[in-house]
Amino acid sequence: MQKSNKLSTMSHSSHRIATIPTLLISMFATFASIYVAGRLWQDAQNRVYLIKQLDRITGQGQSAISVDDTLKIIACREQHKKLDALEMELASARREGFSSNRLVESETNGTYSKTRPLVVIGILTGFGSRNNRDAIRKAWMGSGAALQKMEDGKGIIARFVIGRSANRGDNLDKDIDHENRLTNDFLILDDHVETEEGLSKKAKLFFAHGADKWDAEFYAKVNDDVYINIDALGATLATHLDKPRIYMGCMKSGEVFSEPNQKWYEPEWWKFGDKQSYFRHASGEMYVISRALAKFISINRSMLRAYAHDDVSAGSWFIGLDVKHVDEAKFCCSSWSTGLSLLATLTL
Repeated sequence: MQKSNKLSTMSHSSHRIATIPTLLISMFATFASIYVAGRLWQDAQNRVYLIKQLDRITGQGQSAISVDDTLKIIACREQHKKLDALEMELASARREGFSSNRLVESETNGTYSKTRPLVVIGILTGFGSRNNRDAIRKAWMGSGAALQKMEDGKGIIARFVIGRSANRGDNLDKDIDHENRLTNDFLILDDHVETEEGLSKKAKLFFAHGADKWDAEFYAKVNDDVYINIDALGATLATHLDKPRIYMGCMKSGEVFSEPNQKWYEPEWWKFGDKQSYFRHASGEMYVISRALAKFISINRSMLRAYAHDDVSAGSWFIGLDVKHVDEAKFCCSSWSTGLSLLATLTL
């Protein structure tokens, strides 16, 4: 009898111990069921809301696409509004032509906006070209308040681009530093040594440093003996704001000169094939590239090859890219005498 009672007690204890995990599992399953049901109900409510929102947007009584696609549309609704506003502003700019009302880029957080300059013009100059620089300041670039007004009113930034002397810190460098303190209109390339054969590298560094310093729509390289019609340039560039990757200038090709005694000698002439003809590229007096290409140059500056001539070098950088080449007649010297050009030879 005593043994029987002990067995009964042990049986009840085992039953209670076995019941505890079962209760825990049941409670967990209940809570999980409630959670899943709640999530399903919330998802169903969201889907109903999204369908109604899409119906309201499309003006139809029935959703034309899946609810999953609807989620993406609603999530991007505010971004679409911003894009629509920018498209309307761009269309207005096209109708009215170039003006000081330039494109405004809104930050994604919506707290503020900034104005992006239209173009940064790099005027490649040298140590012995003070007269050219003074003539440019008087002719079209301005200085002091006039230079600032061109930046603020037209979104056009212009800077003389120069490197450093081979004898760093000599009188050549000191003269440029002094001139820059008076005019504040230089972009000095501290990582470039001024040499006659270094023009291609200098142009590359202008685009690289220009893209690093200013977030503009376009970047233009120009020689320091060229007159620019600023209003005509602004109007021309404003018509290409919708093109993300453009390379604009007076497009040309021509013979590759392989003899050292020739004026336009190309030391690496053999790279251009048996026919020794250059690929299509913009003439070196002035050419323009868009922001994406300037940033490409900035990122890849150490790998981009510099040939003997800067215009050929620039053309080579874009051959393998998806770039729109724009052959703009207003950049060609043949149009300078017609009055339709935006460039001309500067008279000193």
